[in-house]
Amino acid sequence: MATLQERFAELVPVIRKEVGGVLKELGDKKISDVTVKQAYGGMRGVKGMICDTSVVEPDKGLIIRGYPLLDIKDLWPEETFYLLLTGEKPDKEATEALQLDLAKRSHVPDYVWDVLTSMPADSHPMCMLNTAILVMERESVFRSWYDKGMTKDKYWIPTLEDALRLLGVLPGIAAGVYRIRYGKGDPIPYMTNLDWGANYARMLGLPDPTGDFAKLMRLYLTFHSDHEGGNVSANTCHTVGSALSDAFYAVSAGLNGLAGPLHGLANQECLNWILEVMDKFGGVPSEEALHDFAFETLRSGKVVPGYGHAVLRVTDPRFAGFNEFGHKYLPDDPVFMTVDRVFKVVPQVLKEFSEERVKAGKNPIANPWPNVDAGSGALLYHYGLTEFAYYTVLFSVSRAMGMLSQLVINRALGTAITRPKSVSTKWIKENA
Repeated sequence: MATLQERFAELVPVIRKEVGGVLKELGDKKISDVTVKQAYGGMRGVKGMICDTSVVEPDKGLIIRGYPLLDIKDLWPEETFYLLLTGEKPDKEATEALQLDLAKRSHVPDYVWDVLTSMPADSHPMCMLNTAILVMERESVFRSWYDKGMTKDKYWIPTLEDALRLLGVLPGIAAGVYRIRYGKGDPIPYMTNLDWGANYARMLGLPDPTGDFAKLMRLYLTFHSDHEGGNVSANTCHTVGSALSDAFYAVSAGLNGLAGPLHGLANQECLNWILEVMDKFGGVPSEEALHDFAFETLRSGKVVPGYGHAVLRVTDPRFAGFNEFGHKYLPDDPVFMTVDRVFKVVPQVLKEFSEERVKAGKNPIANPWPNVDAGSGALLYHYGLTEFAYYTVLFSVSRAMGMLSQLVINRALGTAITRPKSVSTKWIKENA
């Protein structure tokens, strides 16, 4: 199989022809209506953009390029990036070529470390990560080519170069942020004979005598890599990129969205809740105790963190994959045991509580099942990654794969600048 760059070059005319045909034959077809409630409610559920890298089906969960997530859970992150970009799984030769390519691009410039070490000691890890990405914008191949002049059909080439450069340095920068921010020592260099995920695990500096933490890191990076195009981080990256801002600007912008409490902080909030439950009960609670406590929590107007999802109506396959990992590698860990027991109890409690709500004339609970955040934090905690504020950085390294693959594809297609029409509240009152 060809290298990623060669294979994508072969696919560009194919996807351009496909999209051109769709526009010619179906361009005037309506794919969505918008209600006033949706317009005020964050445009949720409105079909108004295209994303071919992945979809989230309410009854199935994340599907990457036609593959249900759990069917490809053994792919390493760099293989997942190849799949996201091309729609094809790489063979061994293509995987090794991509790993070598990323390794060659993995050197983090000294000026990045100068900036990070000069930031205030209490800087948030996400601010440090996003600052480092933005500082590296000077290395953008796309901006250099654009300033010199290039035709639109070539935009994807330097964009892919920027994407690979970013992916090459992200594990090192992210791990360096961890070590600098939490006083763990100097950044650890990238090893060219290790894969991308294992390098990230190693560069964090946490003990991993069995290699199981590296396995978790590969799984984590694949599971969080993409989630359609409408989530805040992906949509922000797309919008900024649609203005032909380069990948450094666009990814930094997207990750600034990921830093928001409603997007990227959920796993640490879920883990906090689990630890509070364990503290309350002096260890792993019984199913009966959990049942009563969950009802008490819901009836007091609070939520059980990690349960429910804006789109899904089944157990998040990412949660299922992490739960399977926990049973295999850390079945006796008390925090994981609590997460697993909550999974056995809380969905039924939510169903019963939903019935109470309906009897009281209130809306039912749409989804009683866990999302990915209900379990991922417990696994990180087991391996010694206990600094909760850092968890979103892990998410960011992973989600960059999805954002960058979408960005490259959109440059290849020549996607227009994002510019939806807005209306005023007065217009709504007079016309709706």
